[in-house]
Amino acid sequence: MTTRSEGAATVEHAAITLLVALLAIAGIAAVGAGADRGGRELGSTLGRKLRCGAVGPGPCWRDPLTTAYGRPLAGAVRALAPAPVTAEGVAGPLLPVDFRRCRSASCAAPGPRPGLTASNRRVTLFTAIADDRRAGRDVTITYWSYRPTLGWERTVRTATAAQVASLAATPLLDDAVPALVALETLDGRNQYDFASGEDPPWRWRVESLYP
Repeated sequence: MTTRSEGAATVEHAAITLLVALLAIAGIAAVGAGADRGGRELGSTLGRKLRCGAVGPGPCWRDPLTTAYGRPLAGAVRALAPAPVTAEGVAGPLLPVDFRRCRSASCAAPGPRPGLTASNRRVTLFTAIADDRRAGRDVTITYWSYRPTLGWERTVRTATAAQVASLAATPLLDDAVPALVALETLDGRNQYDFASGEDPPWRWRVESLYP
């Protein structure tokens, strides 16, 4: 039997849930309409809150880089990420994109805003690390960029143990540019089919991590 107080709590909970949902919709609409950075941050914050509400108390969301590498290395990987640049393709300049969602030059063309393509996709780089700090050596971070019709390009950064520690607190934001995807935790990464000449050089060479 439901008591009056339990019924009231249920109604209040439903009202709060509806309010948060409406705010989230408003934030998303603002982003779609080209709102300023404040609007995008509001939408991002609300998105995190909605994710947290579904799983109960305690840490409910971690940045994917933190899940893959731990917080100190995640901060270094983010801080040392190269700025996205275009490369000239047959049909014009192309930005690096997520190959899981974009395989044509048209969706990799530069958009009207920095960090976004013409199809409103965020510029993306794929990462892999070799951590030799226990042997007294550096951490090697490899950033892989994919551009349809052009294939893959590699950029390498290194960091000492002291540099990793100093970069550990680098903010890890939902909407950071470029988006970074850890190859070590990317499911099925070696099984994707690519056009001739676009096979990734990292295929079968990146060891999996199981956070």
